[in-house]
Amino acid sequence: MLALAACSTGHPTAPSGGGGTTGGGTAPLVTVNTATTLATISPTVLGLNMATWYDITQPGIATAIHSAGFEAVRWPGGSSSDLYHWHTNTDCAGGYASPNSTFDHFMQDVAQPADLDVAITLDYGTDTTCAGPGNPAEAAAWVAYANTTKSYGVKWWTVGNEVYGNWETDLHAQPNDSVTYAAAVKSGYYPAIKAKDASAMVGVVVNPPSAWDHTVLGTAPYDFVEMHYYPEAPGAESDTLLIRDSPLLLRSALVSLKSELSAAGHPSTPIYVGEMGSVYTNPGKQSMSITQALFASEVIGELLDAGVARATWWLGYGGCSTGGGANYSSALYGFQNYGGYDLYADGGSGCGGTAANTPFPTVRAYQVAAVLAHAGERMLPVTVSSTLPLVRAYAASQGSGYAVMLINLDESNSASVPVGFSTLARGSAVTTVTYGKAQYDESQSGQWVGPVMASSGAWQKSAVVTLPPWSITVAVVTP
Repeated sequence: MLALAACSTGHPTAPSGGGGTTGGGTAPLVTVNTATTLATISPTVLGLNMATWYDITQPGIATAIHSAGFEAVRWPGGSSSDLYHWHTNTDCAGGYASPNSTFDHFMQDVAQPADLDVAITLDYGTDTTCAGPGNPAEAAAWVAYANTTKSYGVKWWTVGNEVYGNWETDLHAQPNDSVTYAAAVKSGYYPAIKAKDASAMVGVVVNPPSAWDHTVLGTAPYDFVEMHYYPEAPGAESDTLLIRDSPLLLRSALVSLKSELSAAGHPSTPIYVGEMGSVYTNPGKQSMSITQALFASEVIGELLDAGVARATWWLGYGGCSTGGGANYSSALYGFQNYGGYDLYADGGSGCGGTAANTPFPTVRAYQVAAVLAHAGERMLPVTVSSTLPLVRAYAASQGSGYAVMLINLDESNSASVPVGFSTLARGSAVTTVTYGKAQYDESQSGQWVGPVMASSGAWQKSAVVTLPPWSITVAVVTP
């Protein structure tokens, strides 16, 4: 978990770029209902993906991930998971896996030193000959190796990646077919894995709302479900739609999935959002911008409010590019002439020469959100006045106090927001951690600066928090 002290207490060139608080005394425009619980916080919502094509033995990776507050990781990749054979560290269909990115190296060089909870995506698409469908025995052998031979204690095992889509390699006689998939899980993967480790959780892929889900959730056995979320198509990116509408679409998808689970008789099934990001392919300048960071903070808030058990952003390292097909339109805010799913610079030329392990803006969103999301605390309902149409708010208990994440979606104007609490009329202190446009704009000159911290003393009736333009602020309130 990120400590407040890990944030900068100032800004090198723009001292006004951070948030702040005043003593209050005015009527709240944001009100936290401290007596009602929406969900219990699962810290593994703060997660990221890693993939085998990137050499994960390079220095500094585990330290960079851990210092940003990440708690979970997914391996061995997205669609490549249905090509990947763990015991030989090879892919079918000409795919590439770095010789250094073996499962043991991943666990020992990244997951364990960064203290990350691990989820594995199993190969449903191909067998070791690359001529037939995935083999449940191969999957079960991975579970046995991880949890018996090596005692890694990997709990989450998903059968396949997005195998409902025809873009996913599937060598079954009926490819990308829900009936075939459900039968393979029921008669193959689920019992084979449980025979090796009864405590292992077996997940199925879903795509709410869909006929696929109706079949799979109604006929296959499963311990959790995994969905993915990308709201934008390449070339159609919009900063306004991304930050104002897309988080609400995620909320709707989660409601649909919960309804599907209830209809299938499994309403309490844990939900894992295994991949998420802004655009589903060909990421461009938006992926490096403050706008994706704003979107990420809202996504995290929605996941926490919905009680999602686990989530992992796509992707940690290994995708920066200046290649064709990506969107570098002047209609999108940003300064970079490269894009990528990378949360961190991978040290290659594709990231504009940015030093390896440099956090990009989306990491900063996670860094700030980690100040809010403490394991086992309660997510709380928040009411935002209609006079603040561009402010989004999420709140949580925090020991004897509270924390509120406030997101200002106004590009040009700051907002002075009085925050009140239904059972707390006064407090002794407020500490804020902020990342926003002012910090991101430093990247125009090659500086990738982090969140800033501010504090104030006692308040009554409301704690007034100043939100800079396009910013994410977590205010921690001490009674």
